Amino acid sequence: MNKFRADEEEIGPEPELKVKSEKVKPEYDRKFGETFIGKFFTEGVISKEAATDALPFLCFLAFLGMVYIANSHFAVNNVRRIDKLNKEVKELRWEYKSLKADLMFKSKLTEVAKKVDTLGIKELIEPPKKLIVKSDEY
Repeated sequence: MNKFRADEEEIGPEPELKVKSEKVKPEYDRKFGETFIGKFFTEGVISKEAATDALPFLCFLAFLGMVYIANSHFAVNNVRRIDKLNKEVKELRWEYKSLKADLMFKSKLTEVAKKVDTLGIKELIEPPKKLIVKSDEY
């Protein structure tokens, strides 16, 4: 009936061809396989599935690292701000002390007398007198 089938039966079964199990890798895969990390992943130490399963944990560790770095930057900025405020407090304290000393000097009797002399007010030479008021005079 079928010529092809009939011929096949006469010749016998066709021998099976053996395919080589070596896979031809592209050039970039060969380079990756030669590196330490490539050997680490391809030779079965860590499978791709295990690396994929560990990815959320690695992301969490990366996040913690970023939080740690941000915290250290925040602490350094706080220390700088505290030092700046301490310097400002010292300067204001020095200014307060100098103004207080200047006020004490200007409030002396001789200095006040010099200032009010221009207004025509003079310093008393005699001591002040006490005024006595009797109750019936008031």
